[in-house]
Amino acid sequence: MRALVDTNILVRHLTGDPPAQARRATAFLRQADELILTDLILAELVYVLESYYERPRGDVTKLSRSLLALDSIAVADHDLLLRSLDLYESERLDFAEVYLAATAEISGIDKVVSFDRGLDRVPTIKRIQP
Repeated sequence: MRALVDTNILVRHLTGDPPAQARRATAFLRQADELILTDLILAELVYVLESYYERPRGDVTKLSRSLLALDSIAVADHDLLLRSLDLYESERLDFAEVYLAATAEISGIDKVVSFDRGLDRVPTIKRIQP
């Protein structure tokens, strides 16, 4: 079976909360053929783990990487998501900003138009302020 996977399945699997749904989510992830994890769902997962579950950034990154390593999980651009997680962990920026920076790096478009000065911490891109 091939299907898109929603954030709530991943959150249940990673947090064990609530236990009954967590067991079902984990069992499903283990037996699934191909579950497509979209970039938006990963961004939402990072947000939920960081804000609602108050997980430290390092834990959020480790948990997210563990999902990307599952045989049942498929993504459009594995390298982009891994680079985003690297920047998320090291640069202490929101996931949306690091995703944008990683996209700039990988695409060869090394410039990002933004008022967010935090992007200046990513040395591989140049922030353009209008």
